[in-house]
Amino acid sequence: MKLSRAAALSSSLLLGVVLTLTGASTAQASSTAQAVDYVALGDSYSSGVGAGSYDSASGNCKRSTRAYPRLWANAHSPSSFSFTACSGARTSDVTAGQLGPLNSATDLVSITIGGNDAGFSDVMTTCVLQSESSCLNRIAQARAYVDSTLPGRLDSVYGAIRTKAPAAQVVVLGYPRFYKLAGSCVTGLSENERSAINGAADYLNAAIAKRAADHGYDFADVVPAFTGHEICSGAAWLHSVNWLNIGDSYHPTASGHSGGYLPAFTAHA
Repeated sequence: MKLSRAAALSSSLLLGVVLTLTGASTAQASSTAQAVDYVALGDSYSSGVGAGSYDSASGNCKRSTRAYPRLWANAHSPSSFSFTACSGARTSDVTAGQLGPLNSATDLVSITIGGNDAGFSDVMTTCVLQSESSCLNRIAQARAYVDSTLPGRLDSVYGAIRTKAPAAQVVVLGYPRFYKLAGSCVTGLSENERSAINGAADYLNAAIAKRAADHGYDFADVVPAFTGHEICSGAAWLHSVNWLNIGDSYHPTASGHSGGYLPAFTAHA
């Protein structure tokens, strides 16, 4: 009986030691997990155009304090945060001017890129100002570019990121669909144009997701989060055409970043 009690006591002590060590290891791992060096790259959908509250030091890049990279950094307190995303950026702009903060210690990278290469701004200008046939023709040209040229340009960016930050987790975020079909809009583009623009966004996202996967990167699809919050939804997280501030047009609002992009990124980061 005495031996049994002694054995039980020994087992209890051993279990306590194991639990203590496990708890210490878990706490240490948690602390280590928070020591993240994060770099945010990309175009206006990452810099935060349309969200307002721009950092004056960012100039024409229009980096917003309400953009999803800044919101994520505020919530997670990474050990370092570099925000180089810039309005109007194309793939060549990322490789030429945004990769400086990347190094072997970088743990996390986010990026939206490819929309400007595919002619996003010109597509929307054509569709708003010209005929439906001109709009559909311009969309067809953009889709052809996505097939023929964009994959190689994305490969160039993704390869450069891996070279400079070989250990980083890279999260590539896509673009939302712009329009709720059969929605509340009674003027503006035709339903056929809106459908074609949504289809082009899906086409672009599919190409970006494929190239990201081929490089071992995570693709964060924002379409589900924006569903129900498109233009013509009555609760839009995207600016429609804004003649008083044309640069905001077709970009996410602050709610689009906090309710759309931030959760999509956080789910992968």
